[in-house]
Amino acid sequence: MIRLEDIHKRYRSPVLRGIDLHVPAGCIYALIGPGASGKSVLLKVVAGLVRPERGKVYVDGEELGELDDLGLASVRRKIGMLFQNYALFDMTVFENIAFPLRRLYDLPDTEVRERVAERLARVALPGTEDRDPSRMSGGQKKRIGVARATVARPPIVLYDEPTAGLDPVTSQKIYDLIRDEQRAQGTTVMVISSDVSGVLSIADRVGMLHEGELVFDGTAEEARDSTIPAVRQFVHGLVEGPL
Repeated sequence: MIRLEDIHKRYRSPVLRGIDLHVPAGCIYALIGPGASGKSVLLKVVAGLVRPERGKVYVDGEELGELDDLGLASVRRKIGMLFQNYALFDMTVFENIAFPLRRLYDLPDTEVRERVAERLARVALPGTEDRDPSRMSGGQKKRIGVARATVARPPIVLYDEPTAGLDPVTSQKIYDLIRDEQRAQGTTVMVISSDVSGVLSIADRVGMLHEGELVFDGTAEEARDSTIPAVRQFVHGLVEGPL
């Protein structure tokens, strides 16, 4: 569903250095690594929000670099995204979640309301359509973000630090929600997280970025058992190591 070939991206200095990565359809792929290792940039490359200087990005069989604006927009309709900082609009919960439906599809208002209500029920926030997100907790905002990212039923969903700033209990609830949504819809998921133990509990496969390079790609169990020094240190939270 997602394939990256030799992806390079730099700003003032290199951020991504020759990334090769394959995410099978229906897989939860966790992307871990230290801060400033290029994880968020890589996710934006997959979403078509950032263009690499070199390499190819395939999403559902289409190479993004070969597409014009119309073609790129068509691919983006297949992708839902939860941003790290919520990125909720200054409007009601209903309007936030309904936004992708109204922007991308010509749906009757009754169907939009039904889909929003169904999403809110799925994220355990029923009846909150008229609330102001700015007055809600961090965990509730994340749930609204999940609802908005999935309301259009995209085949691919990208999550950028979905549990950042949340307590352990709320974090696990968010991970459980991501896993349950993926199982219910059969979506392909990429999730970035600094909460290694939490994200490994739901991941089918794991990739670790370090200094812009993919230093590990395997199953969650293989990540836990890895003898690669940087991977072992990061996964187990060890003080001693190359990081």
